[in-house]
Amino acid sequence: MEKEKKFVLSGYLSVLMIIILIVVAIILMVNANENAVPMIIAGIFFIAAVFMSKGLIVINPNESFVLVLFGDYKGTIKQNGFFFVNPFYVRKKITLRARNLNREPIKVNDKLGNPIMIGIVLVWQVKDTYKAAFEVDDYAHFVDIQSESATRKLAGHYAYDNFDDEQKEITLRAGGEDVHIALERELSERLAMAGIKVMEARISYLAYSSEIAGAMLRRQQATAVVAARTKIVEGAVSMVELALNALSKKGIIELDEDKKAAMVSNLMVVLCSDKDTTPVVNTGTLHQ
Repeated sequence: MEKEKKFVLSGYLSVLMIIILIVVAIILMVNANENAVPMIIAGIFFIAAVFMSKGLIVINPNESFVLVLFGDYKGTIKQNGFFFVNPFYVRKKITLRARNLNREPIKVNDKLGNPIMIGIVLVWQVKDTYKAAFEVDDYAHFVDIQSESATRKLAGHYAYDNFDDEQKEITLRAGGEDVHIALERELSERLAMAGIKVMEARISYLAYSSEIAGAMLRRQQATAVVAARTKIVEGAVSMVELALNALSKKGIIELDEDKKAAMVSNLMVVLCSDKDTTPVVNTGTLHQ
């Protein structure tokens, strides 16, 4: 496969030659004295000067020109400055600056089949001008299409969240750098054939699709309530156990199994209730 070539030829010497041709042509015309031969030579020099001037190009920083002569790749000028090339060369300008692609959110299915909306931000630049110019039809459009394809593939490999698999650590929502690294790797593999370097890729937007967003919100709320209740029950059990052990150890009161069960029941109601409890003062005996 053809590789990128470096092509550099200073344009200042060519400007000097063009000036010399013009000066000589003027001198010949002035001294022609109606002689046809000097006039013809002067005309040839003028045509040569104009023809050479078409080969002068200016390369700005972080820009390049790909040079092709009758279908044959001749090289790439990446160095900024003033240069001269064969006037017959076809020149294709390719920017080497870093470029942003902010893709609008698209609807895809995650690993569990849930419809989600996901968008990405991609920072990329051209590293191999030959591949960018000749391996693909339009490298900017190629980046756009492949970024969408990579986004769909990424969403299919991860779940949006870990509702159904509590042991699953990597998800689109909570995967963090692992998901971003996977996205960058996928994009780098896809865009390498176009000579594109992926500098950064990040998920910029992530949400459930509108048709299931309400149901998933209620599911998240229910999961949060269950998790909170679980913590409350665990704490209440520990406190009841601590109270029973302390009463038994200090010998404050002897409780049979029925009294222990009643005490445990009362404490659990007080500790686990989501509302303030109303105490009832027992002024009789423990059996009442």
